[in-house]
This record gives sequence, structure tokens and C-alpha cells, in this order.
Amino acid sequence: MHIVLTSVLVDDQEKALRFYRAILGVRRKTDIPMGELRWLTLVSAENPDGVELFLEPDAHPAAKPFKAALVADGIPSTSFGVDDIDKEYKRLLALDVTFTQKPVPMGPVATAVFHDTCGNLIQIAQWL
Repeated sequence: MHIVLTSVLVDDQEKALRFYRAILGVRRKTDIPMGELRWLTLVSAENPDGVELFLEPDAHPAAKPFKAALVADGIPSTSFGVDDIDKEYKRLLALDVTFTQKPVPMGPVATAVFHDTCGNLIQIAQWL
């Protein structure tokens, strides 16, 4: 068994697509219209056949309160691995990404957390 798909709840799929592609550098894998919404997945540019990230609409009544509670408690929705957290942190800062946590060592990893502009906190992590 292996993971093929995971999701992040977003308030606007098009806005999320712009942020994740332009700022994070991921690629669109699937984009299928489904009425007003889309089945919209992204993949890492370094691993286009790897795990897909579904930009899942937060249309379910429980989604927005759930996301707000996570953000209020400082809990990231997901985590992305990076090779050099300090370099990625500086690159994202230069693109006006808002961080809630600067890079900090936490045992075997260093992590940083930022807003994705779509209602989520996202963590980046580097194995030390």
C-alpha cells in the first residue's frame, strides 16, 4: 500500500492554484470540471508521478470551522519537505509569503509555518 492522494481544503480553487503553482512551484496534474468546482490535483515538479495534492473545496459545512480551529491553534494542514529550510524560507519571504513560525530545529527536523492565502497554515520541514 502507498499514498497516492492527499488533500488540503481551500476557499478558492483558482486562487489556491495560482499560489501553489507560482509560489510553491508545483505542477497541475489533473483539472476536471465538476459543475462549479473542479477535481484539481497538483504534483511536485521534482516528482511528477508522485503523490498528488487535491485542492479540495471547503464547501462542506464542517470545513471552514475546522480550518479556522487549526489556524487558531497554529496547526498546519500539511507539511512539505525541503532540502534547505533556510534557503526556502528566504525564497518564500522574498515572494511576500507570511510566516507564523520562522525555521526552528525540532529534534531531527527543522520546520517553518506559513499561510497559503486559502485559509491554511502549511509547514515546510527539513530532515537534519
